[in-house]
This record gives sequence, structure tokens and C-alpha cells, in this order.
Amino acid sequence: MLGAIGLDDTQEAAYRALVRLGGADQGGLARRLGLGEGAVAAALRGLEEQGLAARPRAASERWVPAPPGVALGALLTRQRQVLDGAERAAALLAEVYRSEAAEPAVHDLVEVVTGASAVAHRFLQLQMGAAEELCVLVTGAPVAVAPTENPVEDAAVARGVAYRVVLEREALALPGQLTELTLGLGRRQEVRLTEKVPTKLVVADRALAMVPLGERGSEPSALVIHASGALDLLMDVFERVWRNALPLRLGRGGELIENEPAGPDATDLRILALLLVGMTDASIGKQLRLGLRTVKRRVRGLMDLAGASTRIQLGWCAYERGWIAGPPVAR
Repeated sequence: MLGAIGLDDTQEAAYRALVRLGGADQGGLARRLGLGEGAVAAALRGLEEQGLAARPRAASERWVPAPPGVALGALLTRQRQVLDGAERAAALLAEVYRSEAAEPAVHDLVEVVTGASAVAHRFLQLQMGAAEELCVLVTGAPVAVAPTENPVEDAAVARGVAYRVVLEREALALPGQLTELTLGLGRRQEVRLTEKVPTKLVVADRALAMVPLGERGSEPSALVIHASGALDLLMDVFERVWRNALPLRLGRGGELIENEPAGPDATDLRILALLLVGMTDASIGKQLRLGLRTVKRRVRGLMDLAGASTRIQLGWCAYERGWIAGPPVAR
């Protein structure tokens, strides 16, 4: 845990032991930690250089810890200064990159990523950077990332990122795809199935998208597209495919069930109820702890599902379909 401020595992273990004991000699500390005296001596010297431990007298064999609140606070301050400097350097390099680019406006909007490892790394980065939603189209031919090679998905779901995934039917035959699909549905991800998707696609928070570019030489490549008209077009493509795809769900026995009619989920119904009592999208988001874009996207999805062109019309359609108990009250 203290590695973030520059301590290795042995140094951290030694400092924690000194804090618990109030002090110890080198030999006693080595026995307590189950380490050789050479390793402990090196750790103590490192702690002394960091200002975390000292000997009260030069000839003393006893080491005592510096007060954590003071000593660790100083190291944290130093680390923040280092990070601030790195952030400034990154901003400066980004500015240099933009100024040196032959077509800076294009470079600001589109990146070309080449190589299987680079494409896979950028795909994982998109997920790690997402805060609210990931929209994904999956084809039957993986470019750089197989279904079982997505180690960051669990963490993204755990921090509240919503996944909307459309698979083309051929993708079900990919090794590991059914297992990953079952896990995704178990995490309450929204997954739909269609016969064919137009392209492989990932969109993070409607602000960053990634699409395959084909192979450059023998290596796969992809485009990373920042917020722009091109990204809006890709999002429109996703929404059209999403609306026409059939939802998948898990049966009681863990089997996949498809061709079920689409309908609002529990979150959709809560949003609808709050919408019909006159709450704004922003207020609904705060009430349900959802992002504003997520609320707007779900309301748009309800309107598409109901075939409504306005939010007022959505209320009546919801009543007719049995989504709400009574007709909406006129305001």
C-alpha cells in the first residue's frame, strides 16, 4: 500500500513492525519479519533516507519509527509534487504534438493504432477510462482481443459502467464467448443478438470510439475517434443496430434465452415513474445515482421502444403497454 510513496515491500513491512513495536534492533526485527539481517539492514537504511526511521544515538542498535502522520505526510506531499510535474510535462508534450502535426485538426480527432498488442492495449484503455457507459458491437472475427482476454471488464462494471453489447450470431461460436456472455448477463449487462453487425465498434461515454481499420502490412490496426461528427455518426450506427437486435437473458437454469420481446428494465421503470411526476433528467440522475447522459439515453430508449416521438406521448404509450398503473396526469 505504501509503494505509491516509494517504499518497497520489505521497507513497508519493516516500518509497520517498528510502528507496532515502538522500536526494535536489527536482529529482532529480522526474526520478527522472517527475513535475513542483510535485507532488513538495507530496508532500515532506506527508511532512514526517507526520514521514516532513525537510531536515537549513533552507537545505538535500536531503531525507532518516525511519527507516521508527519513522516508519511511529507512523502505524500513530495509524491504529489512529482505527479504534478509529470502532469505538466504530459500537457506540454501534448501541446508540442498538436503544434508539430501536419494536420493538427485531424490529429486531434483521430488516432491510428497499429499492431495487435497496441490495439488490444487501447481497447482496454477505453474501458478503464469509461465513467458511465460502453457501447460495443461484436463481430465473429476478433481483430486483437479474444472474448476471454478482457481483464478490466469486471472492474469497469464494479465502478458502475453500463455495458450495452450487440453480438452477431457468428460470434457465439468464438472460443470462450458463451462463457463470457453468461458472465456478462450475470453482471446485469444488456446484451442483444443480431444476424450481422456492420463493423466491430467500441464507444466509451459517447466521447471516444474505436473501429478496426483492417491490416497495415501483416499487423491489425484501428482508428480511435474523439468527440466529433464522425463519432456521432458511429453512435447513430450503434443505436440503429441496438434497436433492431433481439435481447438475450439468462434462464433460471443458466441457459441463454433469445427472441424475447424487449421491454423496460427495473431502472427504466424507475426513471419513467420519476419522469411522469415532473422531475428533470438531472434530478432523476441524482435521485437514482445515474449520470445525466445515462438518464437521457434510457429515456430515448424508452421512447424508441414505445414508438413515441415526444415525452408526453411516452407517458400515454407507457400506460397503454402496462408499464405504469394509471394514465399520466395532465400538467
